[in-house]
Amino acid sequence: MSVISPATHTPAPSAPAFRGRIGRDARSGHYAVPRRYRLHLSTADPACLRIAVTHTLLGLDDVCAVTVLPAVPDRPDGGYTELSPLYDASAHRYTGPALAPVLSDGWSGRIVSTHAPDIARDLARRFDGGRSAPYPCGAESELEAVERMCAQGIDEAARSAGSAAADPAARAEALGTLLRTLGSLNNWLVDRDHMIRDRITVADVELWVTLVQLDTVHRHHLDAEAVRDVAAYETLWTYARRLAGHPAFGGHLDVDAIARRHHAHCRAPAATGTAVPIVTWPDRAPSSAYTAGP
Repeated sequence: MSVISPATHTPAPSAPAFRGRIGRDARSGHYAVPRRYRLHLSTADPACLRIAVTHTLLGLDDVCAVTVLPAVPDRPDGGYTELSPLYDASAHRYTGPALAPVLSDGWSGRIVSTHAPDIARDLARRFDGGRSAPYPCGAESELEAVERMCAQGIDEAARSAGSAAADPAARAEALGTLLRTLGSLNNWLVDRDHMIRDRITVADVELWVTLVQLDTVHRHHLDAEAVRDVAAYETLWTYARRLAGHPAFGGHLDVDAIARRHHAHCRAPAATGTAVPIVTWPDRAPSSAYTAGP
């Protein structure tokens, strides 16, 4: 699979505050013990949504508990008051926002990791009995290619194409990158049910969450013509709707919550693309394993 390099780039996000790993190094003390760890997730956030879907695909309800956080953080810095004790216990005089996702250690009362890709990989590699079904053996390069396409060719390009601060030429170039990436993915999925292999993998999780963000967030800052062009890739959006029917995907999708989170933080004006629908997502069927509170 070829990866389309985006025409525009945004600064890399700040490094996560915590990067502990489960079972990676005995000196860390983070052994793979069932029911020792807890996830703290707001599924209105794309990084948390990826972890939630992966957690359900792995069937880890009885292995790693989940606390669901509100869609909109309650602190001005974008953090959660509920997570502050974990951050305070894990870093002396921590002054940053108490962000999700968080993987916490019930034995120490501290944070193991806030890095979403590491959290998902460790859940798969340490608690699925060695199968690592969402992470097929030998598929690392394919998974990385899908991640780059989603992050740069879709998410970053859509953000730049909808930026009111960018000049028209830059927006047009970013839109071109977005449409080429979507076209490449659309062609790849013709006569395929999944991105790689013959089963659901994290490549599907990555792409599906990115498409959800494109429709529920980025679409509102694109003009109507651009959204109609985006919606024209029928194979790709049919794939997204099909995955939304899977309990591990659709069971965590709350479009209204994503909208509340977006509107709480976004100050950019809405564009005409808001009125152009792409996908009718199914009603959310919340997973019974995901409970609010500790």
